[in-house]
Amino acid sequence: MTSTLSEAPSEDLQQEAFRRIAKRRRTTELGLLVLAAMIVCATYALASLGKTASLPADIVGFLAVILGLGLVSHIAVRRLAPLADPLFLPLALLLNGIGYVFIARLNNSLAGLQAGWSAISVLGFVVVLIVIRDVRALERVTYTAGLVGVVLLVMPMFPVIGRSIYGSRIWVRIGPIGFQPGELAKIALAVFFAGYLMDKRKLLGVANFRIGPFNTPDPKHFAPILAAVGVSLIVMVFEKDLGSALLFFILFMVMLWVATGRATYVAVGVSLFAGAAYFAWRTFSHVQTRVTVWIDPWVDPTGKGYQIIQATYALAWGGVTGTGPGLGVGGRIPKDETDFIFAVIGEELGLLGATAIICAFLLLAGSGLRVAKRAGDSFAALLAIGLTALIAFQAFIIVAGVIRLLPLTGVTLPFVSYGGSSLVANYLLLALLIRISDQSEHREQTPVAAK
Repeated sequence: MTSTLSEAPSEDLQQEAFRRIAKRRRTTELGLLVLAAMIVCATYALASLGKTASLPADIVGFLAVILGLGLVSHIAVRRLAPLADPLFLPLALLLNGIGYVFIARLNNSLAGLQAGWSAISVLGFVVVLIVIRDVRALERVTYTAGLVGVVLLVMPMFPVIGRSIYGSRIWVRIGPIGFQPGELAKIALAVFFAGYLMDKRKLLGVANFRIGPFNTPDPKHFAPILAAVGVSLIVMVFEKDLGSALLFFILFMVMLWVATGRATYVAVGVSLFAGAAYFAWRTFSHVQTRVTVWIDPWVDPTGKGYQIIQATYALAWGGVTGTGPGLGVGGRIPKDETDFIFAVIGEELGLLGATAIICAFLLLAGSGLRVAKRAGDSFAALLAIGLTALIAFQAFIIVAGVIRLLPLTGVTLPFVSYGGSSLVANYLLLALLIRISDQSEHREQTPVAAK
């Protein structure tokens, strides 16, 4: 009887502590969402003033949609993941909103489609939070996730449904619906790598197999992950989707390094990748073209180098403060709403605006790494690392391509570029990070609350 009576108040105090923490975090999140909505709507109004010298007629409706999507997602987090980090959702919606403003500035018809995809993405975000109440359940479907990831990657190669657009065969069309399955494959493979590496990390960290003068882990433990990575890279090369190939390789190397703690793997992996990149450069003409244009876009200024040259001019004309929203030369860069939207932002918002976008991604990455560090469960921590790496390195790859730090690879800028497949996948990824954050915080606060 005494034990029962003593436990009840402790549980009440624990629940009260959880409620206080949840209220504080969700209040912070709501305030940041309102701030993000104000920034997006102000940019939208300024872009219209710059373009037509008048406020947009749909400014009230636009504000209602922005606030509505933010409110729906906020309520979902408040009810389903109340202890989650309050930065994830506002940063994602800020990037999504800024991206929409510039897509609308460039192409009104695409803006309508992007608005629809944004609504679908938020719906998918809510569904993931409802369905996945414990991220550790994904560990039980490790191999299934790996198989699904590989199948999704191979789908564009299938006859009838596979489509080649702008030289890359990365699209699938089933009836009226077209999408890029590789975007969803990223999440599936991240789940597979996290589950497999956590199961085999001790074996992968022990060099008990001898090959000549070298000691290495038993090769049989590498077989499944090497198969997944190998298929991914081979398919990406034949589909001419070099950006995704690089992204998958980085995902694999980051997760392998974190799981085993062996820097040797990174060194060997980079060496192998360098060899594969050299082979691809010597073998595939589209790779040679990308590298040639990267080194000197003026080799073909009206053809293959045209996009890079115009993007460079756009960034240069933007200067520090930019030309102003709506005052840039829209339509200068072909496909500027996808691959080169960062250049458009740099032209109209200047170095300050472009830096703000980069800072938003850095904050997202920092929040993801903080969640991984505080996760009490090893699988959840490694999965958070993988998901964070996907967002951070994808943003780095495309921005580096636009400013010619790396060859242009054609991946989208997460949450910002036009594209339904990318937007939906990134919101699903965000929901998983929020779920991990909520679980990690719940686990960490339990002993504190119990006191």
